[in-house]
Amino acid sequence: MRAARLIRMVLLLQARVSMTAAELARELEVSERTVTRDAQALSAAGVPVYADRGRTGGYRLVGGYRTGLTGLGRGEAEALFLSGVPGALRDMGLADTASTARLKVSAALLPALRGAAGTAEQRFHLDAPGWFHDEPAPELLAPVADAVWNDRRIAVRYRRGGAGEVERVLEPYGLVLKAGVWYLCARVDAGAHRVYRLDRFTAVEADGGRFVRDGAFDLPGFWEQRAAQFVRALWRTSVTLRLSPEGVARLRYAVGPAAEEATAGEPDGEGWVTVTVPTESEEVAYTQVLVLGPEVEVLAPAGLRERCAGAARRAAARYR
Repeated sequence: MRAARLIRMVLLLQARVSMTAAELARELEVSERTVTRDAQALSAAGVPVYADRGRTGGYRLVGGYRTGLTGLGRGEAEALFLSGVPGALRDMGLADTASTARLKVSAALLPALRGAAGTAEQRFHLDAPGWFHDEPAPELLAPVADAVWNDRRIAVRYRRGGAGEVERVLEPYGLVLKAGVWYLCARVDAGAHRVYRLDRFTAVEADGGRFVRDGAFDLPGFWEQRAAQFVRALWRTSVTLRLSPEGVARLRYAVGPAAEEATAGEPDGEGWVTVTVPTESEEVAYTQVLVLGPEVEVLAPAGLRERCAGAARRAAARYR
């Protein structure tokens, strides 16, 4: 543990030229006294760490010292490609690995380029979960991620609707984070690839064996296809609406991806447009139509039209 911290301290000083004891303590998550002891240990080992005294002092490496510890390991290199998703790294247990990798890259850069990482970090940030969602990471995410990295089969138990818990041996190909929810793309018995929600897993154990990946498998392409299939499978019926120009503009916020599949006619004399929109059910359509308020008139089905008319009458009575 201490050896790793000493290496990290050298890399920090190599990347940033000079740092105060407080800055090093914050980065290394130790006390300033521990930083002092570590600096003394490095000096005794032949690493030229020099301490400048005074209010503006700090620690630095003397004489342009360069460590040979900047070579990336495989795990560090892989984690580095995920560094734009810090929350995901943390949930998968890879935050420390990625941090070390970034330090090694920074230490290996020319001094003039060392600020590039911070410049990008302060200008671009990916926040994957949707608004108003604070979903905790699945408890079993870390062991599943480890199996994905190392191509190891896993024996799992998961909840599947009304069928209770089901046991499977999976070949975990890849993880996907969608709107704050984690999914596993895996193959069962060398058959077809399937998608599993990780928060439904109740147990994960290493199967003891490795699997050989199908070189033709493309995770982004597979996920895009499955996601589109999933959405379309939900659309079992459709509704016909008459929308004002404002209603047309707000339709995609009310019905989501279904707006892309809607078919529309030409505007009538009032500028309103008749639109047919796919939907999961009349119940779902009811909640979506209410969002559009007076900017929509339901034409069909008749049951939905009457239900929305009743809601409008109750709202009018409430405001009277």
